[in-house]
Amino acid sequence: MFVRQGNWATGATGAVDVIVIGAGQSGLAMSRFLSERSIEHLVLERGDIANSWRKERWDSLRMLTPNWQASLPGYAYAGADPDAYMSMTEVADFVSGYASFTRAPVMTGVDVKSVSPIDGGYRIVTNQGQWISLAVVIATGAFNLPTIPRISEGIPTCVFQVSARDYRNPGLLPDGGVLVVGGSATGLQLADEIHASGRPVTLAVGEHVRMPRVYRGRDIQHWMHVTGLLDERYDEVDDIVRARGVPSPQLVGTPERRSLDLNALTNNGVQLRGRLAGIRDGKLQFSGSLRNVCALADLKMNRMLNTIDEWIEANDAAENAHPMNRFEETAVNASGSQGIDLKSGQISTIVWATGFRPDYSWFDVPAFDARRRLKHDGGVVDAPGMYTLGLPFMRRRKSSFMHGAEDDARDLSQHLAGYLDSRTRPVFFRLAI
Repeated sequence: MFVRQGNWATGATGAVDVIVIGAGQSGLAMSRFLSERSIEHLVLERGDIANSWRKERWDSLRMLTPNWQASLPGYAYAGADPDAYMSMTEVADFVSGYASFTRAPVMTGVDVKSVSPIDGGYRIVTNQGQWISLAVVIATGAFNLPTIPRISEGIPTCVFQVSARDYRNPGLLPDGGVLVVGGSATGLQLADEIHASGRPVTLAVGEHVRMPRVYRGRDIQHWMHVTGLLDERYDEVDDIVRARGVPSPQLVGTPERRSLDLNALTNNGVQLRGRLAGIRDGKLQFSGSLRNVCALADLKMNRMLNTIDEWIEANDAAENAHPMNRFEETAVNASGSQGIDLKSGQISTIVWATGFRPDYSWFDVPAFDARRRLKHDGGVVDAPGMYTLGLPFMRRRKSSFMHGAEDDARDLSQHLAGYLDSRTRPVFFRLAI
């Protein structure tokens, strides 16, 4: 049979022009544009709609972007508090509401086991049957699996280890001191929350992006938006590989719109160390480069603020902005490279906030580089009729943000439509109809 939008049955197996894998904001944005182009498609979701927002985040997490920035094609936040920050439940409800609004052809509880090429298309095998399609859109995101360094293998068994994906709240951790490894948004937020619970916390800090929550009276995301910094394209930067690896900015969403940086943590009593470099005889070793890493983050932050100031001046916007200001340099004490003996009992828990990576274990298409990274040009994968969405700086600096899904999905849906128009349906596809 041929599976048509609005005329399909749960558990059906057949052929469809496009399979979209993942019913988060990116997959649903793509579905909206495919529907507008009358392109037959299905969206397959392993759990519920917005599954990762509901089940793979810690309890207190809120969006790093303000509510006014929450938007998907034809759909935007319409609540009473545009300057607040959504909780994960609110984000999941927003995305689920969008799926209902667009009447997207989503099949939930469909776990994709493999995607493999066949002559002129792809075979998608799932726990609910299999489909063949001319094109596939991977919209499973970039934050599926925690990236945990091999150092973890040498940690004594007396120390409890947990990834940021599996952490939920401080009450579930053993009593005693906690080492949080990672100085980006996740690491800072977890260090702050765990320390507030009464536990002594040490934070191991590597390369990071320092960013104030509010600058010149407006949320920093306002300035990133109006200056066009978030719209910078992947083909406009000198080193896109490095740009895609830049850590998430040190931000937190709170009612008082407070800034959360290393100074705020140390003022509260969190101890800083440099990047976790190794373990020897049960003793953790830290890099001595903390001071230089922090100085570089301060320098880059001030360059960004200079760009904002220049935009305000060039656009005669000073009347609606607070006076220009700068923030204190990051204070680094002498203990930044001191080791920690795990046998001393000082640390009972290590929280790995060392980033995430996509899960491509089900993807049997030869489209990877030597480091198992998906090869793509702005979301057009190095395989005919294959696309991806939601990766950091995929087409624009905002690609991994919710509001970044619209422009990327619009671009790629146009490319995908052109691809389908250029194709002659292969025999296997005609026979499946």
